[in-house]
Amino acid sequence: MDKTKQSYIYAGLAIFFWSTIPTAFKIGLGELQILPLLTIASVTSTLALLFIILSEGKTTQIIKSSASDLVSSALLGLINPFLYYMILLKAYKLLPAQVAQPLNMIWPIILVFLSVPILKQRIEKKSFAALFISFIGVYIISSQGNLFKPGHADIGGVFLATGSSVFWAFYFILNLRDKRDEAVKLFMNFLFGSIYLIVAMIIAGKWPGEISFKAFASSIYIGLFEMGITFFFWLKALQMANTTAKVSNLVYIAPFLSLIFVHFVLHEPVYYTTLAGLLLIISGILIQTRKSKIA
Repeated sequence: MDKTKQSYIYAGLAIFFWSTIPTAFKIGLGELQILPLLTIASVTSTLALLFIILSEGKTTQIIKSSASDLVSSALLGLINPFLYYMILLKAYKLLPAQVAQPLNMIWPIILVFLSVPILKQRIEKKSFAALFISFIGVYIISSQGNLFKPGHADIGGVFLATGSSVFWAFYFILNLRDKRDEAVKLFMNFLFGSIYLIVAMIIAGKWPGEISFKAFASSIYIGLFEMGITFFFWLKALQMANTTAKVSNLVYIAPFLSLIFVHFVLHEPVYYTTLAGLLLIISGILIQTRKSKIA
């Protein structure tokens, strides 16, 4: 099998698993509080990433980590998984899965605006158009099927879901500046993140009593397929692709595919506003990522 076909297989696996995550979030949150769920998921992801590093013989890169590498991972681990997923899971707690998931997708546009003060980049006119279009999509999705009756959705949940995209965009920029191997730095980030979560569990006294099988299984599933192994699949897909842009655009299938799981597993009725808003958000992202013509 040639590399192109392998690339699409890896991309397909990543997209499939990512599309199941909103459903897994809601199932897990129905059984367990946010902090213990996230802690189990983060530790699971850390172990999965360690297995990948061991299988690829990259352990020496961890051992040779410099003080600046450790400081970088300590900061990045605080943002993701600690702060980012705490905020995102709270949004999922307050909103239907089909609403929380697409609202979190505007991060590529937020990324552009954060790049101005951090990376000293210039904002193009298309970025303002992309932001405007995407926020129309956010409004439509948050209406939850009542487009002309504002205030139907949980406003706090909407702010948390869209706000989480700011943390992810900030994390993306800082992670981009870290030139270590992707798997190694992600493992180190999640190692620190897991430590923060365990300490938070101890301080808050949130240790759960008996954990149901459904709660434990969903937490493990999130750790493996939202944070751990799926990253490896996606990275492989990009590495093997002839053109990364073609493979990268496939990720926009995931939010539409996730609606199938949300509907048939969680039994959420899919609002027409979810589909309409999602199309606008993705349109905004595609406008933003389209290369400008050179005069």
